Amino acid sequence: MLWFLHLSLNAGIIVMCYEDNPIGHGESAPSGAGRFVAATLRPQITLAPGMDPWAADAVHGKIHDVCFIARSVNFPVRITAQYDFAEP
Repeated sequence: MLWFLHLSLNAGIIVMCYEDNPIGHGESAPSGAGRFVAATLRPQITLAPGMDPWAADAVHGKIHDVCFIARSVNFPVRITAQYDFAEP
């Protein structure tokens, strides 16, 4: 979230609200040991009126280059963002 907000600001995108309901996908070995194999971030993002949701989606593509967490895990992190707009 923090990198999204930072990169959005740099791109001139005004984010009014950001809420996420992520899902972790895991597996268990017969021994009972488990691990994550993927994660999906599902942010609901409210943009200021007149902002471009496609430009906001493009910001998500840049996050994996800089995010400490995304760069530290050994499984894919997907983002399926939903956008709406604040009332003017």
